[in-house]
Amino acid sequence: MARSLCQITDFSTDEIRELFDLCAQMKSKQIAPRPLEGKSVACIFTKASLRTRVSFEVGINELGGHAMYITDNEIKLGQRETVADAARVLSRYVGMIMIRTFKQSDVDELAKYASVPVINGLTDLVHPCQILGDYFTIMEHLGKKDRYKIAYVGDGNNIVNSWLNLACRIPIELRVGTADDCHPDSEILKKARQAEDSKILITADPKEAVSDADVVYTDVWASMGEKHRAEEKEDKLRKYQLNGSLLAAADPGAIVLHCLPAERNKEITDEVMDGPQSVVFDQAENRLHIQKAIMAFLLK
Repeated sequence: MARSLCQITDFSTDEIRELFDLCAQMKSKQIAPRPLEGKSVACIFTKASLRTRVSFEVGINELGGHAMYITDNEIKLGQRETVADAARVLSRYVGMIMIRTFKQSDVDELAKYASVPVINGLTDLVHPCQILGDYFTIMEHLGKKDRYKIAYVGDGNNIVNSWLNLACRIPIELRVGTADDCHPDSEILKKARQAEDSKILITADPKEAVSDADVVYTDVWASMGEKHRAEEKEDKLRKYQLNGSLLAAADPGAIVLHCLPAERNKEITDEVMDGPQSVVFDQAENRLHIQKAIMAFLLK
């Protein structure tokens, strides 16, 4: 069975560090591998996308391949035919599968039955490519440290779950400021708390989360698929808005991250997103470079 990326924990610590080195080489154009030469990549989207679609299509092209954009209307994964059968069929045509969808189980089943690598471009549970690119961005701006203090304020969503997964492989001090009923996935949290070299704090106090942090991160309060709960989430999470007052509690040299798209002046103010500590667009660019590294690594 081919290697796949369903969650960050599919990679070892050494493999993740190898990915970061490969990402740096690709970004600086020290190497230009073309492991997808003559191959196509099936890019399945059951969720709308800007960064994931464009960054993967550009990356696939730069690696010598051809990206095939497949929407839910065409494939209806798990409805027209089983996920397993779709995986077997696609494996006969393409060199790799990337999927951005709702259910983590669809990604896991594709990876189980496909004979080519499968990459999770996002699910409701996790967003592995995003967080790997984010950690690379942190290293770029803050230099390498034994353990960064990373504060996240807002909903305990797939972004938080992926930071927790990274904490199982890379030492970090992760503080999550969120409402009592907006916590991240309990099983993923449990595993992260068992990681000897990482520290995990879940708190209802946003200032406790942000205090002296190296990195302050936020995301929309209602993720895709939860927009019907937008008003409810806003009521619960309003005090976790990343504004100038909250950012002042962080280290003076702290950087600000947001995975985008942002609902400006809700979870993050214009003052912060457009301010001197924001690196959100560097962060968005690095999705391209880390995903090229992931694809090249899986095709080794």
